[in-house]
Amino acid sequence: MTEYKSLFGPQIEKYMEFRTATGFSDHQAKLLKRFDQYCADFHPAAVILNQRIAKGWIEYEAVHGFTGLDAKASALRGLARFIGEDAYVLPPNLIPKRTRYVPYILTDEELRRLFEAVDCYHHPLDPFFSETVRVLFRLIYACGLRPNEGRNLRISDINFETGELFITKTKRRKERIVVASDKMLTVMLDYRYKRILLGTDSDAFFVHSDGRPVSAGELTRCIIRCWKSANPAVDEKTLPRIRVYDLRHRFASATLQRWLDEGKNLYAMLPYLRAYMGHEKFEDTAYYIHILPDRLLKSPGVDWEAIDRIGLEVDLWKN
Repeated sequence: MTEYKSLFGPQIEKYMEFRTATGFSDHQAKLLKRFDQYCADFHPAAVILNQRIAKGWIEYEAVHGFTGLDAKASALRGLARFIGEDAYVLPPNLIPKRTRYVPYILTDEELRRLFEAVDCYHHPLDPFFSETVRVLFRLIYACGLRPNEGRNLRISDINFETGELFITKTKRRKERIVVASDKMLTVMLDYRYKRILLGTDSDAFFVHSDGRPVSAGELTRCIIRCWKSANPAVDEKTLPRIRVYDLRHRFASATLQRWLDEGKNLYAMLPYLRAYMGHEKFEDTAYYIHILPDRLLKSPGVDWEAIDRIGLEVDLWKN
C-alpha cells in the first residue's frame, strides 16, 4: 500500500527508487511527502505538475514559516526532471542563495586549547558522555570524518586489530574504508573497554551511559561550550564561530600543509585526499587549497594553473 495520498504518489515512489538505485540518500522522501500532502489537500485531481502547483507549494511553505525552502525546491526540481514531459521545473534562482559558510581553520594552538577544554568537559547528568565526546571529537579530526560518519559509527564497523573503519552512512551512500592511526586506535580501544563496563548491548559505538546514541545537536552544543571555555579572554561577540565540521576541515588543511612541507605537488596528491574523505567531486577537495594560509599558497607545490581550471562552487558545510 502506498504511503502517498495524491495522484503524484506513484511518480514520487519511482523517483525515490531511482535515487536510491543511483546511490543517493533518501533525505528527499520526507520533503516530497510534504509536497504530496499539499497536492492531496489543494490539488486532489491534478495529474500534471504545472507551474501553479510547483510554485504554489513553495509559496505555501514560505507563508507558513517552514524552513528549508532551497532543499524543497531542489527535491521538486529533481522530481519534475524525472517525470519529464509537461512537468514544470522550478528555476534554479527561485530561492535566494544563502551566504556560503566559510570554514574556520583552527591553528595548532587553538586546536590544543580546544581539546584541553574537551578533556575537561563534564556533562551534568551523564559522566560517560564526557568520555564519549573526548574520543569522538578526536576521531572526527584524526580521520577527517564528517560529524555524522563518526557519530553513527557502529561497533560492527570497526576492526579493532587493523584500525579500519567501515564508513557506511555517507552523504551519497557510497561506502569507504578509513584507517585510523595506531595512536587513535589505542584511544578507541581504551574507550571500548570503558564502554564494555557500561553493560549496554547497543551496536552504536558512541553512546550515553544508558546506551543511547549521541545526537548531532548534543555534539554541536558541546563543541560550542568547549570553544568558549578554550577562549575565556575573548568576548563571545567577537569569538569566531566554529562547528564540529571544522575538525574535518582542519584535518584537510593539515594534510595539505604536511604534503607541502614534504615538497609534494598538491594537484597530484588531491585524488588521494578526495578518496580518503569521501568527496564526490574533485573540486570539493581542491577548495581546501584556497583556504590555506597565505605563506603556504606561495609554495611551488601549488599548481595554480591546474587548480584554477576547476570550478569551485562548493559548500564545505555539506561536503
